[in-house]
Amino acid sequence: MIKITITENEQDQRLDRFLKKYFRNAPLSYLYKLIRKGIKVNGKRASEDTKLATGDEILIYISPEEAEKYYSSAKEKTALRQFRIAFEDEHTLIVEKPFGLLTHGTIEEKKNTLANQVIGYLIETGSYQPGRTKTFVPSPVNRLDRNTTGLVIFGKDYTALKAWNQMLRDRGYVRKFYTTIVKGSLESELKLADRMIKDRDANKIAVLSKGASDDEEGKVMETIARPLAHSNEYTLVEVELVTGRSHQIRAHLANAGYPIIGDSKYGDGATNRTILDKYGLSTQFLHAGRLVIDRALPPMEALAGKEITAPLTDDMEQIRSSIFYNTRKQRGR
Repeated sequence: MIKITITENEQDQRLDRFLKKYFRNAPLSYLYKLIRKGIKVNGKRASEDTKLATGDEILIYISPEEAEKYYSSAKEKTALRQFRIAFEDEHTLIVEKPFGLLTHGTIEEKKNTLANQVIGYLIETGSYQPGRTKTFVPSPVNRLDRNTTGLVIFGKDYTALKAWNQMLRDRGYVRKFYTTIVKGSLESELKLADRMIKDRDANKIAVLSKGASDDEEGKVMETIARPLAHSNEYTLVEVELVTGRSHQIRAHLANAGYPIIGDSKYGDGATNRTILDKYGLSTQFLHAGRLVIDRALPPMEALAGKEITAPLTDDMEQIRSSIFYNTRKQRGR
């Protein structure tokens, strides 16, 4: 018999979903047969949709030898640490993602990702112990494109991960700011609200038209762009991401007539060639540089009122200072 006590990192899951994670190598037919005939929760038979809570005791009537066959045999994927830490406490880790690193794994690249690097770091520091929980892994709450740099938030436990997801989803909790350089002279604050659709085959989004609510024609995206400095041809901009659509800033600014320099997907070809020749930049100049936490849910109440910043990378700072040589760098922007 196998006995499992549900912890805070495993609560709020359906029984069948918990078992799929716990016995990763088991066929679904085997798991559902177990639920029907070989499992009790708190001493009683339970259905597949039973919601698990902290302290629940699950008894699985199989031998340890049989259970061993269905545990995942894969080792935790770790990789050489490339990120810097912007903030860390008991529940949260906020890191600075470097250029060229995926946040999550893909079919082409599964090991050397930011998520795996962070897991390796948390194992080394003792913040995450895989042997104590088979169904929870610290995960990123937000995602940056491979060539976008800056702040990525990780929940170190289930309660924090759930709270962070809600805080980023609902307004009034966290404001996210990016630094970019655009072609053109943006003279005043620009508030953009449009609908968009995604072309999954091309991995691009298309801006449709102005709108104020989600409907069948596309999802709403809202972006605020504020100029920080000007040169003859370019504007240094801080962008506030009100909604969080994929490629939102890049597509929204380009559609408004202010393409981000270096952006091969949404930018201006002639501008990009000039930027490549002058500065060697071949991808978008976009940096997630500031998080302002206005309110925070438990267990992160202490973060309310905090501002987390990440400076531009060295290469990006060189480009910024070269284009805007008469302007003074603003801390964290």
